[in-house]
Amino acid sequence: MIETALLDRAVARGIITQAQAHDLAGLSRETVDDPALPAEAARDDEQLRLVTGFADIFVTIGLVLFLGTAAYIGTEVAGALVGHVLVAAMAWGLAEFFTRRRRMALPSIVLLLAFAGASFSALAFAFGDGSGLGGWVPALDLFGSGAANPGGLAIAGLGTLALCALHFRRFAVPVTIAAGTAALAATLLGLAFAAAPEAAARHSDALFVVAGLAVFALAMRYDLADPHRSGRKTDIAFWLHLLAAPLIVHPVLSNLVTVTQGATSSTAALAVLAIVLILALVALITDRRAILVAAMVYTAVAFGTLIRDAGLASRSLPLSLLALGAFVLLLSAGWHPLRGLVLRLLPRGLSARLPHPLAHLPGTR
Repeated sequence: MIETALLDRAVARGIITQAQAHDLAGLSRETVDDPALPAEAARDDEQLRLVTGFADIFVTIGLVLFLGTAAYIGTEVAGALVGHVLVAAMAWGLAEFFTRRRRMALPSIVLLLAFAGASFSALAFAFGDGSGLGGWVPALDLFGSGAANPGGLAIAGLGTLALCALHFRRFAVPVTIAAGTAALAATLLGLAFAAAPEAAARHSDALFVVAGLAVFALAMRYDLADPHRSGRKTDIAFWLHLLAAPLIVHPVLSNLVTVTQGATSSTAALAVLAIVLILALVALITDRRAILVAAMVYTAVAFGTLIRDAGLASRSLPLSLLALGAFVLLLSAGWHPLRGLVLRLLPRGLSARLPHPLAHLPGTR
């Protein structure tokens, strides 16, 4: 199959037009769907290019060692603020070679995450209470309540969003859109906590769910714009789904999992599994598995609670993991038949716009 990156480069250099690139991608998919090839390899629509060769892994190890050590030395010598600024500057400089010139997938992702994380933390030190990124976790009531300045969080998020926009303009790494969206979400949450701290803390779960649904809607906009998943938009959508999943799943399921320790534990566990089944339905409709991955821990806890209440407390951990593994394997094995069934139940107009395992076959567009 012709790689999307190769077609994008051909269009950028004027070798072929965008329409020709689309036609070549369609022809490539028809070739992949040859009956002589394994069916699952031809039908896997959620493809992600992380590693183009072992060189990607080798370079990534070097980047982690180099940037990690640079952050430590910079922090020890000149303070945390300088250390984070140094990491952000180095990540940008290294991206000039490994991203812009070498087009290495995994190193590009690592460099972007290092740049965005270091930029946010540097801005947090500069405009917050001096505690850096760690100080914002209590401020958002994820693990408690603290005294970090939510106004500083909003400034740090807004600055990171601007820097991510510049990074995307220069390097066009798909994960940058998700990083910028996370920064925007941090900005809006910081403003909410600054404007009404008590109300925001009281309804923090709802705020995170709303943020997650907004990110999910943005991801679906990219998915619907590329139903055949032949361009860069599908990679952008993947990372947005990966960001949206924990924002939606954690606030909804964490409270129910806490209830599973009480007298109504079995009822709460069944409620968790019911929600997981709804999430599985969403995953099948969108052909995105990230939301299920985010729910795995809660699913395991729910299975464990039911097994414990059935009188098998001494074996609840291995049996719950066994049940979770069986659930994942069964869903994976029947993914395409189940998805085909679900799509047939949807309105025809909506189903036609969604990614489909057989969308590229003649007569099914």
